[in-house]
Amino acid sequence: MAGYGSNRSVPTASPARLWLLAAAVVVGARQSHDAAATAATARRHTPTPNIVLVTCDSLDGRLTFGPQSQVVNLPNINIMKENGAVFLNTYSNSPICCPSRAALWSGLFVHLTKSWNNFKCLSPDYPTWMKVLQNYGYYTKVYGKTDYTSGHHSISNRVEAWTRDVKFLLRQEGRPTAVLIGNESTVRIMDKDWQNVDKATEWIRYKAAHLNQPFVLSLGLNLPHSYPTPSMGEAPGGSTFKTSPYWLKKVNYESIRIPKWLSFSEMHPVDFYSSYTKNCTGNFTYRNIKDIRGFYYAMCAETDLMLGKILKVLRDTGIQNNTYLIFTSDHGELAMEHRQFYKMSMYEGSSHVPLLIVGPGISGHQQILDLVSLVDIYPTLLDIAGISLPKNLSGYSLLPLLRASPKYIPAKKPRPDWIFSEFHGCNVNASTYMIRAGRWKYISYADGISVPSQLFDLIADPDELMNVASKYTKITSTLDKKLRSILNYPEVSKSVHQYNKLEFTKWKESLGKNYTNIIANLRWHQSWQKDPTCYQNAIENWLNSTADV
Repeated sequence: MAGYGSNRSVPTASPARLWLLAAAVVVGARQSHDAAATAATARRHTPTPNIVLVTCDSLDGRLTFGPQSQVVNLPNINIMKENGAVFLNTYSNSPICCPSRAALWSGLFVHLTKSWNNFKCLSPDYPTWMKVLQNYGYYTKVYGKTDYTSGHHSISNRVEAWTRDVKFLLRQEGRPTAVLIGNESTVRIMDKDWQNVDKATEWIRYKAAHLNQPFVLSLGLNLPHSYPTPSMGEAPGGSTFKTSPYWLKKVNYESIRIPKWLSFSEMHPVDFYSSYTKNCTGNFTYRNIKDIRGFYYAMCAETDLMLGKILKVLRDTGIQNNTYLIFTSDHGELAMEHRQFYKMSMYEGSSHVPLLIVGPGISGHQQILDLVSLVDIYPTLLDIAGISLPKNLSGYSLLPLLRASPKYIPAKKPRPDWIFSEFHGCNVNASTYMIRAGRWKYISYADGISVPSQLFDLIADPDELMNVASKYTKITSTLDKKLRSILNYPEVSKSVHQYNKLEFTKWKESLGKNYTNIIANLRWHQSWQKDPTCYQNAIENWLNSTADV
């Protein structure tokens, strides 16, 4: 691979739905004994490579290819596409911040690590891929958010997750809104991210470039996650999409698509709960929706420039030819699709994430169609470093899917033709399980019986508006059987339900007499204070119930 520092952007070459059509027929890994010998010989004569992982927050993976990529100018993502590979079908293993990152850093599905919500994830001493690389001689450095350990996020966030089974509806977020600040010369909006980008680039320039050992750097960004909404109290959620005129100029407003919404009566019951708790059931004008989406795309453009700073310093220091750069996100952003913002959904806007890789031996202009997910990053990083992979990982190395020149790197074990995701956190009132295989996406809830399942044909219905589970019963049954071979999801749902009750009870008892006042003033305070006795009684009924899901 030539140095990936060119400043040319590359237009999208594939038809609008190529990523879906081809994914339906991709099978197996490309491997041969000759390729294995070639790859092994090449590695013996190549210094141990460096690794840089840039993980942003809430970037819709569809913006890196296809028609969505035309709505906003992302030149640095285009540089990575030109000089490396873009994975067209990458999914979050749990579309919310902390659990998704737990999957990325552990290489395991979240039910295996019991990473149920933004409060309950990995322990600080968990053997992440970074700790493994450090044990094998890598110099390690972290800037920005990692967000994969337990004990973080707001009290509101964890209480909302614990009480999701309670029979009440409370608005837990501020109404999504777009806010314009600054002027056409205002570039740096997310100050905290820019500070970390500056630190990372300085570290690469003055430290990493002079090390006598390989390094791995993790840079975690907050963008393009929406900003806090102060009106929601002391621990506000993020319902404000904020940018400046400088970034809005990068957005093609005429190309912004207004998503179609189902009527309330047509919505899946879990979707209605999500829409209500996210404060999205009110009236929104076309302009409201277009601005929310446009401002979100502008925030993605600011994220892209941060990525560009890393590309530039790797080129300037001359270490790009021995450095793998990986760019991804923990989850996507619905941006008012399905009458929701945020994530916490298995719909494409929320669960489909970006994944791009450039590095030694990876030829450019690759569009990888295989289904992959965030748990694949752990084994990929170890594979890059030449470290044997643990046998218990949920993920698979991505290297066999990448076109080296001229041979493919062989797969160490066959990759499945499906990906799996699950969700157990707030704003969704049932544990959710998704399996994607070919053109089909199957979603099951709770015990698989009490809440209707969903099946979407992503080729015929890319907007996921037509649930065809009852029409294609054989496909639904086959995918449910496959899902149950991955995990006993009714039992997992039962475990989460029991965990939620236990944790809420412990939290309530720890507060003593202060409980009534504290619970009334969480993010849902505007709804709660309309009828506090009713909501307190609903919680008591839930705590005293014997239902498991």
